[in-house]
Amino acid sequence: MGKYAFGVDIGGTTVKIGLFDREGCALDKWEIPTVKDNEGSSILPDVAQSLLDKMKEKGIGREDLVGIGVGAPGAIDRNGNLVSRAVNLGWNPFNIPKALGAYIDVPVKAANDANAAAFGEMWQGGGKGFSNLVAVTLGTGVGGGIIVDGNILTGASGGGGEIGHIHIEDAEAESCGCGKKGCLEQYASATGIVRLARRRLEKDDTPSALREGEVSARTVFDAVKAGDRVAVEIAEQFGEYLGKGLANVASVVNPEVFVIGGGVSKAGEILFQFVEPAFQRYAFPACRNTAFILAKLGNDAGIYGAAGLILN
Repeated sequence: MGKYAFGVDIGGTTVKIGLFDREGCALDKWEIPTVKDNEGSSILPDVAQSLLDKMKEKGIGREDLVGIGVGAPGAIDRNGNLVSRAVNLGWNPFNIPKALGAYIDVPVKAANDANAAAFGEMWQGGGKGFSNLVAVTLGTGVGGGIIVDGNILTGASGGGGEIGHIHIEDAEAESCGCGKKGCLEQYASATGIVRLARRRLEKDDTPSALREGEVSARTVFDAVKAGDRVAVEIAEQFGEYLGKGLANVASVVNPEVFVIGGGVSKAGEILFQFVEPAFQRYAFPACRNTAFILAKLGNDAGIYGAAGLILN
């Protein structure tokens, strides 16, 4: 029986890799660059070589490996098939476990990167102890991963958990990156908060520290903590959108907890002062007991979750 597993989180700039024991302890972590030339054809060979090098360094044989878990961007079904083009990597649809398994003959499982991160938070992070949760990543976009009875909800074609693209605003003129207008991501992501701030600052001349320098999600919430009235109004708008969106999610999957991560979550629990009241207003009564907690694994959630795919 194998003693170790690798967790691989493939991003647009770097590939994060971790070596884990069966209990989920990270024994080693490292990164390699993501080479996207030629439709990303060298990404998996590069990953395989890095894993083989680490196995040689640590004296780990194939028989010592439970397997390899992989998280990657794009819609990935329960069999590890990338079912639509992964634009960030240049990949066209293919079966990830079969492709990586051709280099290292051990079991391989693959999942969407946000779903893998959600699994990681359930297994070893902020959601530990819960088996029904929704992980929400508030970064450049809004990512989501839904765990039901301990299992990732992938949906029929890998599109489950794309909560950033819930339609939340009819009166939106700007397009989301997905091509639609009025997606949750346009208001609750780091870039969305900047959009809300820009619009609020253009509305009138009310004094605000946000007029004095760079406007970002961080500076907005720093100003909120300092009692800046305009910043508080921006945070209230953010909370209204995110609270409403998560209320809609709760009505479908009724999670025990929302685990909030990503760069925006670095503001801390002050976020919940704006999100939870809106959530309570819009949530179905049976769903109102859903807790809100901060994610704990940060940028390592993906490698934990990828390893967890194999070890659970």
